[in-house]
Amino acid sequence: MGVIAMSGYGQFCPVSKAMELLDERWTMLVVRELLLGSRHFNDLRRGVPKMSPALLSKRLKALVRAGVVQREEVDGRTAYSLTECGRELGAVVDALGRWGVRWIGELGDEDLDPHLLMWDIHRTVPIDSWPAQRTTLAFRLDGVAAKASRWWLVVADGKADVCDFDPGYEVAGTVETSLLTLTRVWRGDIGWTRAMRDGSVALTGPADIRRAIPMWIGQGGLADVPRPA
Repeated sequence: MGVIAMSGYGQFCPVSKAMELLDERWTMLVVRELLLGSRHFNDLRRGVPKMSPALLSKRLKALVRAGVVQREEVDGRTAYSLTECGRELGAVVDALGRWGVRWIGELGDEDLDPHLLMWDIHRTVPIDSWPAQRTTLAFRLDGVAAKASRWWLVVADGKADVCDFDPGYEVAGTVETSLLTLTRVWRGDIGWTRAMRDGSVALTGPADIRRAIPMWIGQGGLADVPRPA
């Protein structure tokens, strides 16, 4: 199936032809979520929490028509995945992310979202580094509305889950910080060691748990991108 242009620039340039599809608002972020492994509508929504369900549905339909995404039924549920055409956008998304880290570094309040941050953290934690038994970390975030300031990250049976309500499990350790600081640590703007040393991140729990928490959480996939001097 060939790519269907959403709107025209009236140029033969391959960049302009590609952007006729890809510069629709949210489109590349939906592709990003698919590249990161989200397959179901609700999981995609959690990766783009400020996108309306109606618009997400519209973008998915456009990407399916364009041959970038395929839609199928798996175990009675609708699932989405990238086609060969869509998977080639992985290099584009990675390059955009690396460029954004290096040159668009300022974060405003409107850029901070605890739902997206915790969702992003949970899907990339190095599960093999966690204890074999179920382990729960609690997060207490300042600088955010009370209803979105408490989170629990649970790793059990080789899977990670994140909750914005108390799941009722024993908490091994707690991370206390601001939403801005945790976002900056996750992005790689600052490291765990520096944040703990200057007191902007406080870890509570037994000593071995406190030492392990930075490794258990890690940082985002673009945290190692070098910044300009």
